[in-house]
Amino acid sequence: MSNQERSTGSAVRNPPDLGVVRTLMAADRTLMAWIRTSLSMFSFGYTIYKILNEVREIGKVDLHSAAPRNVGVLLTFAGTAALVMGIIEYLGNLHVLRRSYRFSFARPSLIMSAVMATAGLCLTAGILYRLL
Repeated sequence: MSNQERSTGSAVRNPPDLGVVRTLMAADRTLMAWIRTSLSMFSFGYTIYKILNEVREIGKVDLHSAAPRNVGVLLTFAGTAALVMGIIEYLGNLHVLRRSYRFSFARPSLIMSAVMATAGLCLTAGILYRLL
């Protein structure tokens, strides 16, 4: 038994492969960038929807009645689609990294991206429901 095993009372585990750890952290950062991008698209789409809807209701600008909905739905749907694509890419990266290093799939960035994708779907559905 080595001195380190005696002092800690347990066997020393092999340190993780730092290249895999760095790649995992890079994948997390990339998914967080997808989250930021989709959140920007959600908020911009909703803002455009509200502004164009108010302008149409005031009557100062002649807009087709579905224009605010179409713009808002397009941007919120695009943000949701971008986030789903980011999640798929992330899961693919995790699958490849899992061959070399064991870790939990319950990563905070993955959980947050799933919450944001659900919020994007709800926002898109809410805009569609409100104007139907």
